[in-house]
Amino acid sequence: MLNYIPLLKKVDLFKGLTFTDLDYLFTKDLYEIKNYKKNFMIYLQNEKCTTFDIILKGTIVVQGIDSKGNVLTISDFTIGDVIGGNLLFSHKNFYPMTIIAKTDAIILHIKKDLTLKLCQVDINFLNNFLQSISDKTLILTDKIKALSMKTIRQCIIDFLIYESYSQSSKTVKLEFTKKELAEKFGIQRPSLSRELNKMRRDGLIEYNAHSITIIDMESLTYSD
Repeated sequence: MLNYIPLLKKVDLFKGLTFTDLDYLFTKDLYEIKNYKKNFMIYLQNEKCTTFDIILKGTIVVQGIDSKGNVLTISDFTIGDVIGGNLLFSHKNFYPMTIIAKTDAIILHIKKDLTLKLCQVDINFLNNFLQSISDKTLILTDKIKALSMKTIRQCIIDFLIYESYSQSSKTVKLEFTKKELAEKFGIQRPSLSRELNKMRRDGLIEYNAHSITIIDMESLTYSD
Protein backbone atom coordinates (compact mmCIF):
# COMPACT_ATOMS: atom_id res chain seq x y z
CA MET A 1 0.00 0.00 0.00
CA LEU A 2 2.91 2.36 0.74
CA ASN A 3 3.80 2.34 -2.98
CA TYR A 4 0.37 3.75 -3.90
CA ILE A 5 -0.13 6.40 -1.19
CA PRO A 6 1.64 9.11 -3.28
CA LEU A 7 -0.84 8.37 -6.08
CA LEU A 8 -3.82 8.48 -3.71
CA LYS A 9 -2.65 11.89 -2.47
CA LYS A 10 -3.29 13.20 -6.01
CA VAL A 11 -6.89 11.91 -5.99
CA ASP A 12 -9.39 14.59 -4.90
CA LEU A 13 -10.95 12.22 -2.37
CA PHE A 14 -7.77 12.06 -0.29
CA LYS A 15 -6.34 15.58 -0.62
CA GLY A 16 -7.28 16.44 2.97
CA LEU A 17 -5.40 13.46 4.43
CA THR A 18 -1.69 13.26 5.16
CA PHE A 19 0.64 10.40 4.24
CA THR A 20 0.60 9.31 7.90
CA ASP A 21 -3.23 9.41 8.01
CA LEU A 22 -3.51 7.17 4.96
CA ASP A 23 -0.88 4.75 6.22
CA TYR A 24 -2.77 4.46 9.51
CA LEU A 25 -6.25 4.12 8.00
CA PHE A 26 -5.40 1.51 5.40
CA THR A 27 -5.17 -1.54 7.62
CA LYS A 28 -4.65 -4.81 5.77
CA ASP A 29 -8.04 -6.34 6.48
CA LEU A 30 -10.05 -3.40 5.09
CA TYR A 31 -8.67 -3.10 1.58
CA GLU A 32 -7.24 -5.17 -1.24
CA ILE A 33 -5.15 -4.32 -4.32
CA LYS A 34 -5.75 -6.53 -7.36
CA ASN A 35 -4.22 -6.80 -10.82
CA TYR A 36 -6.48 -7.46 -13.82
CA LYS A 37 -5.50 -8.47 -17.34
CA LYS A 38 -6.96 -6.77 -20.42
CA ASN A 39 -10.56 -7.90 -21.21
CA PHE A 40 -11.01 -9.49 -17.77
CA MET A 41 -14.57 -9.13 -16.45
CA ILE A 42 -14.04 -7.37 -13.12
CA TYR A 43 -17.75 -7.36 -12.24
CA LEU A 44 -20.57 -9.16 -13.98
CA GLN A 45 -23.98 -7.58 -14.44
CA ASN A 46 -26.08 -8.27 -11.29
CA GLU A 47 -22.99 -9.09 -9.19
CA LYS A 48 -23.14 -7.71 -5.65
CA CYS A 49 -21.09 -4.59 -4.90
CA THR A 50 -19.10 -4.99 -1.67
CA THR A 51 -16.27 -2.47 -2.13
CA PHE A 52 -15.57 1.10 -3.18
CA ASP A 53 -12.93 0.95 -5.92
CA ILE A 54 -10.21 3.32 -7.11
CA ILE A 55 -8.30 2.72 -10.35
CA LEU A 56 -4.56 2.84 -9.71
CA LYS A 57 -3.45 1.85 -13.21
CA GLY A 58 -5.05 1.26 -16.61
CA THR A 59 -8.54 1.82 -18.02
CA ILE A 60 -11.83 0.05 -17.33
CA VAL A 61 -15.09 0.25 -19.27
CA VAL A 62 -18.72 0.01 -18.13
CA GLN A 63 -20.92 -1.88 -20.59
CA GLY A 64 -24.46 -3.21 -20.82
CA ILE A 65 -25.94 -5.82 -23.17
CA ASP A 66 -29.62 -5.73 -24.16
CA SER A 67 -31.91 -8.63 -25.14
CA LYS A 68 -30.90 -8.25 -28.81
CA GLY A 69 -27.21 -8.58 -28.06
CA ASN A 70 -26.41 -4.88 -28.53
CA VAL A 71 -23.47 -3.73 -26.41
CA LEU A 72 -23.80 -0.26 -24.88
CA THR A 73 -20.60 1.38 -23.63
CA ILE A 74 -21.54 3.83 -20.88
CA SER A 75 -18.13 5.26 -20.06
CA ASP A 76 -14.40 4.63 -19.71
CA PHE A 77 -12.66 5.21 -16.38
CA THR A 78 -8.93 5.57 -15.80
CA ILE A 79 -6.29 6.33 -13.14
CA GLY A 80 -7.78 8.10 -10.12
CA ASP A 81 -11.40 7.43 -11.12
CA VAL A 82 -13.70 5.65 -8.67
CA ILE A 83 -16.50 3.10 -9.07
CA GLY A 84 -18.98 1.40 -6.77
CA GLY A 85 -19.60 4.35 -4.47
CA ASN A 86 -23.15 4.80 -5.75
CA LEU A 87 -23.94 1.12 -5.02
CA LEU A 88 -22.01 0.23 -1.86
CA PHE A 89 -24.59 1.61 0.60
CA SER A 90 -27.69 0.81 -1.44
CA HIS A 91 -30.27 -1.81 -0.43
CA LYS A 92 -30.02 -3.06 -4.01
CA ASN A 93 -26.24 -3.06 -4.28
CA PHE A 94 -25.90 -5.03 -7.50
CA TYR A 95 -23.99 -3.83 -10.56
CA PRO A 96 -26.53 -2.94 -13.28
CA MET A 97 -23.88 -3.42 -15.97
CA THR A 98 -20.68 -5.35 -16.61
CA ILE A 99 -17.32 -3.78 -15.79
CA ILE A 100 -14.37 -4.90 -17.91
CA ALA A 101 -10.65 -4.14 -17.91
CA LYS A 102 -10.06 -2.30 -21.21
CA THR A 103 -6.32 -2.52 -20.56
CA ASP A 104 -4.21 -4.23 -17.93
CA ALA A 105 -5.34 -2.58 -14.71
CA ILE A 106 -4.66 -2.32 -10.99
CA ILE A 107 -7.59 -1.52 -8.70
CA LEU A 108 -7.75 -0.63 -5.02
CA HIS A 109 -10.83 -2.25 -3.44
CA ILE A 110 -11.88 -0.45 -0.24
CA LYS A 111 -14.28 -2.28 2.05
CA LYS A 112 -17.42 -0.65 3.44
CA ASP A 113 -16.05 -0.23 6.99
CA LEU A 114 -12.99 1.67 5.75
CA THR A 115 -15.13 3.85 3.48
CA LEU A 116 -17.25 4.81 6.51
CA LYS A 117 -14.12 5.49 8.55
CA LEU A 118 -12.70 7.77 5.84
CA CYS A 119 -16.00 9.69 5.70
CA GLN A 120 -15.88 10.20 9.47
CA VAL A 121 -12.22 11.21 9.62
CA ASP A 122 -12.14 13.82 6.83
CA ILE A 123 -14.96 16.17 5.79
CA ASN A 124 -13.28 16.74 2.41
CA PHE A 125 -13.34 13.01 1.70
CA LEU A 126 -17.04 12.88 2.63
CA ASN A 127 -17.86 15.85 0.38
CA ASN A 128 -15.90 14.46 -2.57
CA PHE A 129 -17.32 10.98 -2.03
CA LEU A 130 -20.89 12.33 -2.23
CA GLN A 131 -19.95 14.40 -5.29
CA SER A 132 -18.53 11.29 -6.97
CA ILE A 133 -21.76 9.38 -6.33
CA SER A 134 -23.79 12.20 -7.89
CA ASP A 135 -21.50 12.46 -10.91
CA LYS A 136 -21.68 8.74 -11.66
CA THR A 137 -25.47 8.84 -11.49
CA LEU A 138 -25.56 11.75 -13.96
CA ILE A 139 -23.21 9.98 -16.38
CA LEU A 140 -25.55 6.99 -16.56
CA THR A 141 -28.71 9.09 -16.76
CA ASP A 142 -27.36 11.40 -19.47
CA LYS A 143 -26.03 8.50 -21.55
CA ILE A 144 -29.33 6.63 -21.50
CA LYS A 145 -31.34 9.79 -22.19
CA ALA A 146 -29.11 10.81 -25.09
CA LEU A 147 -29.13 7.42 -26.80
CA SER A 148 -32.83 6.75 -26.32
CA MET A 149 -33.79 9.97 -28.11
CA LYS A 150 -31.32 9.87 -31.04
CA THR A 151 -31.19 8.02 -34.32
CA ILE A 152 -27.99 6.23 -35.34
CA ARG A 153 -27.21 9.03 -37.78
CA GLN A 154 -27.63 11.67 -35.08
CA CYS A 155 -25.24 9.75 -32.81
CA ILE A 156 -22.65 9.58 -35.60
CA ILE A 157 -23.04 13.27 -36.47
CA ASP A 158 -22.69 14.36 -32.84
CA PHE A 159 -19.57 12.23 -32.52
CA LEU A 160 -18.02 13.60 -35.73
CA ILE A 161 -18.73 17.24 -34.88
CA TYR A 162 -17.24 16.87 -31.42
CA GLU A 163 -14.15 14.99 -32.62
CA SER A 164 -13.64 17.34 -35.57
CA TYR A 165 -13.55 20.28 -33.19
CA SER A 166 -11.36 18.41 -30.71
CA GLN A 167 -8.86 17.30 -33.39
CA SER A 168 -9.05 20.60 -35.35
CA SER A 169 -9.60 18.68 -38.57
CA LYS A 170 -12.41 17.53 -40.85
CA THR A 171 -10.67 14.16 -40.97
CA VAL A 172 -11.46 12.48 -37.67
CA LYS A 173 -8.88 9.89 -36.68
CA LEU A 174 -10.40 6.89 -34.94
CA GLU A 175 -8.70 5.75 -31.77
CA PHE A 176 -10.82 2.62 -31.59
CA THR A 177 -12.41 0.07 -33.91
CA LYS A 178 -15.79 0.33 -35.62
CA LYS A 179 -17.00 -2.34 -33.21
CA GLU A 180 -16.02 -0.19 -30.22
CA LEU A 181 -17.65 2.87 -31.82
CA ALA A 182 -20.87 0.89 -32.30
CA GLU A 183 -20.78 -0.11 -28.64
CA LYS A 184 -20.51 3.55 -27.64
CA PHE A 185 -23.77 4.14 -29.51
CA GLY A 186 -25.40 1.00 -28.08
CA ILE A 187 -25.88 -0.62 -31.50
CA GLN A 188 -24.45 -3.56 -33.43
CA ARG A 189 -21.57 -3.05 -35.84
CA PRO A 190 -23.62 -3.95 -39.00
CA SER A 191 -26.10 -1.18 -38.11
CA LEU A 192 -23.26 1.32 -37.82
CA SER A 193 -21.75 0.18 -41.14
CA ARG A 194 -25.09 0.50 -42.95
CA GLU A 195 -25.57 4.07 -41.70
CA LEU A 196 -22.00 5.05 -42.58
CA ASN A 197 -22.58 3.72 -46.10
CA LYS A 198 -25.80 5.73 -46.39
CA MET A 199 -24.00 8.87 -45.25
CA ARG A 200 -21.28 8.22 -47.82
CA ARG A 201 -23.91 7.83 -50.59
CA ASP A 202 -25.52 11.07 -49.41
CA GLY A 203 -22.19 12.82 -49.94
CA LEU A 204 -21.74 13.66 -46.24
CA ILE A 205 -18.61 11.65 -45.41
CA GLU A 206 -15.83 9.41 -46.67
CA TYR A 207 -14.25 6.83 -44.41
CA ASN A 208 -11.78 4.00 -44.06
CA ALA A 209 -10.68 1.73 -41.22
CA HIS A 210 -8.72 4.48 -39.50
CA SER A 211 -10.62 7.72 -40.07
CA ILE A 212 -13.86 9.43 -41.14
CA THR A 213 -13.67 12.57 -43.29
CA ILE A 214 -16.44 15.17 -43.25
CA ILE A 215 -17.11 16.26 -46.84
CA ASP A 216 -19.46 19.16 -46.08
CA MET A 217 -19.76 20.33 -42.48
CA GLU A 218 -22.82 22.49 -43.15
CA SER A 219 -24.74 19.66 -44.84
CA LEU A 220 -23.69 17.28 -42.06
CA THR A 221 -24.87 19.67 -39.36
CA TYR A 222 -28.35 19.98 -40.86
CA SER A 223 -28.69 16.31 -41.79
CA ASP A 224 -31.02 14.06 -39.78
